[in-house]
Amino acid sequence: MKGDDGMPWYGLDAVFLLRLMVLLAGVLVLWFSFAILMSRWLNVKRPKFFSYYYVNEKHKKVEWMIRLAAIVSILSGFAVTMTRNPLELYWFFQPWTISFVYILVSYIGRAVMEWKYAQNTNAYKVTVSEILFILILSFSLFQTDFVGWI
Repeated sequence: MKGDDGMPWYGLDAVFLLRLMVLLAGVLVLWFSFAILMSRWLNVKRPKFFSYYYVNEKHKKVEWMIRLAAIVSILSGFAVTMTRNPLELYWFFQPWTISFVYILVSYIGRAVMEWKYAQNTNAYKVTVSEILFILILSFSLFQTDFVGWI
């Protein structure tokens, strides 16, 4: 990506976005494939991806509280970041950190609700395995500098 003057934007080379999109697509394919395989292996009927699935009303309330906390965290992180020196940022107020924690806490909340209230006793096992898979995949990507692509 280059600006009007021919210089790269923010030090990014021309194929950065392509590499990022391929890496993101690969991670999503791995994640969804793993979820489908685990659901079939444990005989659990899972809802459609990107759909809201609540075990009961209590789960719905907990999920909305988690979302509200994530939104408040992102907004307060933005407010704190705007008042600080750009070289002295807090890592825990960064949007990607808050998003990762939101996903993790949301999945843990779902696993607990499935363990306590779901009709199929294997449902929480699929969710816990997805949590572990996401953690292992994320750790692997960060430790290898995103497989040397980024």
